[in-house]
Amino acid sequence: MVRYKRLGYVALNVKDLDASETFYRDVVGLDAARSAERDLVYLRCSEKHHDIVLYQAREHGLKRIGFEVESEDQIANVKTMLDKNGTPWTDIPAADVAAMHISGGVRCHEPITGCALDFYVSMEAMTQPYEVKAMAKIQRLGHVVIKSANQQETTRFFADVLNFKISDTIDGLIAFMRCFPNPYHHSLGVGNGRGTSGLHHVNFMCTDADDIGQSYWRLKNANVPIVYGPGRHPPSGSMFLYYLDPDGMTLEYSFGMEEFPEQDARESRLLPPVQESFDYWCSYQDKEKYAKGPIEQPN
Repeated sequence: MVRYKRLGYVALNVKDLDASETFYRDVVGLDAARSAERDLVYLRCSEKHHDIVLYQAREHGLKRIGFEVESEDQIANVKTMLDKNGTPWTDIPAADVAAMHISGGVRCHEPITGCALDFYVSMEAMTQPYEVKAMAKIQRLGHVVIKSANQQETTRFFADVLNFKISDTIDGLIAFMRCFPNPYHHSLGVGNGRGTSGLHHVNFMCTDADDIGQSYWRLKNANVPIVYGPGRHPPSGSMFLYYLDPDGMTLEYSFGMEEFPEQDARESRLLPPVQESFDYWCSYQDKEKYAKGPIEQPN
């Protein structure tokens, strides 16, 4: 059984690194640092070295997801579970260990989506303390949601092989999963891609409810496309606002989330596939929400 600390980082491919760095720093509200050795940008909303990494690429989309496990023993557990499932794995390449400022670990690719997954024990902290920005008081990297061409099988892989727990499911549409024993309702979501796979969205948790309302008008005045919300998710209880980055990839601010105890947690719920299961307030959802962002495939 694999035990996790947290969702560690999300790596994104972007077409214009300069424009995306400016957007994620000045609009989203993350600390940004350009790598001196590599063509990438580190972004953070914590004391860790980074929470988001932007790579210059020809095609935008999701490059990789990193999860921090509890100890070196858990790296061995990951390998054992992958072997039992017949899923190939490799050690994280030395160049990526150095670039991500992490301890060594293991990498695999989710079999249906091809999404690269890194499992590691620790990440360096930045020497400069993280300062919460006034524009949107981001507390932490919240979660990442992917779309799968076979949602049930991808959900099974994370649950049965990697020991993610299903907190709630909207029937046939999306599973909300927590990286046990991390308490948050979900650090990963697996959506129904209806035959295709891709990035759904990346979430940032804010410190108070006013961040959602204030961000709505701030983003609207800056001509940032708002594609869903403000609203409130019934599964997690989170207030939310979805918007697009310069490549059209979907980002989310949210406030509040149910937390689960390690022992005696409530049972997972199966919610009906209706709008009210996604949003108590039934706000308008633009068709551009989660429409863009392919997953980088293994070579």
